[in-house]
Amino acid sequence: MKATQTGFTLIELMITVAIIGILSSIGYPSYMSHIQKSKRVEAQGALVSFATAMEQWRVENNNDYTGAAVGTAATGQTSIFSDQVPTDESGTKTYTLSIPTLTASAYTLKAVPSGTQAGDDCGYLTLDSTGVKASEKGTGCWE
Repeated sequence: MKATQTGFTLIELMITVAIIGILSSIGYPSYMSHIQKSKRVEAQGALVSFATAMEQWRVENNNDYTGAAVGTAATGQTSIFSDQVPTDESGTKTYTLSIPTLTASAYTLKAVPSGTQAGDDCGYLTLDSTGVKASEKGTGCWE
């Protein structure tokens, strides 16, 4: 009587590994693109919240934005809003928020990708006091 063989042959295992490798090479870049886009949306939301905080500052300070920033214009640090995304500082910093342009009557807010987002397809994001949204590398980044 012949003994029956159980298990997988080496060829079957190699084919399975090859299929998994092919599926991973297709799926992983798509997954990373999705993660990058979700972090960008989080930064956009933070910029809009930051703009709301700037408007509240202006209302409370005689229609003047200038006191909202601390330090020099080059650093653009703020005293009224978080300087990073996530804004509650609970996770890995993905964007740095600043106020690169600030006058008594206008401002520009900027979110610069950092850490895992450093290679973001859109580069930095900006939002100014008139509501104009822009990015370093194209117009489709705020859609």
